[in-house]
Amino acid sequence: MKDHTKLSVNINKIATLRNARGGDVPNVLKVALDCERFGAQGITVHPRPDQRHIRYTDVAELGPVLTTEFNIEGYPNKEFIELVLKNKPAQVTLVPDPPGVLTSNAGWDTITHQSMLSDVIKTFKSAGIRTSLFVSPDLTLIEGAKSAGSDRIELYTESYAIGYSVNREAAVLPYVESAKYAHNIGLGVNAGHDLNLDNLSYFSKELYGFLDEVSIGHALISDALYLGLHNTIQQYLNCLNPNAWK
Repeated sequence: MKDHTKLSVNINKIATLRNARGGDVPNVLKVALDCERFGAQGITVHPRPDQRHIRYTDVAELGPVLTTEFNIEGYPNKEFIELVLKNKPAQVTLVPDPPGVLTSNAGWDTITHQSMLSDVIKTFKSAGIRTSLFVSPDLTLIEGAKSAGSDRIELYTESYAIGYSVNREAAVLPYVESAKYAHNIGLGVNAGHDLNLDNLSYFSKELYGFLDEVSIGHALISDALYLGLHNTIQQYLNCLNPNAWK
């Protein structure tokens, strides 16, 4: 069982803000280093083919200077695979995004795509890169991730976030079952999508011991506009800290 869940900050929204005006304000590299300095245990980026937020050049600049875990997310097309192999992050998270999608909105069908995923995972693992698959809380699909050779899964938490305000016990139950099942078959467990300061503590408490990492971007960067980046990261870390749970 895991004692501590790591916080990886997705900095895509910082790049979105920069790109809206051109130039280099805010500076993506400085924000990433500040996130580490303020306590984040990882940095996540999700470059897309049109590079509308994180650019391939950002990835190249971040890799050599980050001191925490670097996680690159994306759809495994030829360009993405080459980008990951060239920059060798600690972890690559494969998501089934078509090129024009606004944000990740589905997990992998690890049964239908198992052959392709297996080949891609083998390529990354041979380069010493830990691989995670973005999946819904479905035991069959989690078993498929294991069969494809993945090291971890990232549970797609949108349905939990939607259901939290209605019936949080019912909303979290599939994730608890999924995390325990993944753990039992030898998979690490990450989670992400729409986790925030309202729903993260309960989620991390219910999955305690089975959750390696959460990746949070949109909500955290939005909160930082009001609370400041340092304070925001501290509040998210508190959500993951058993000593801070009520």
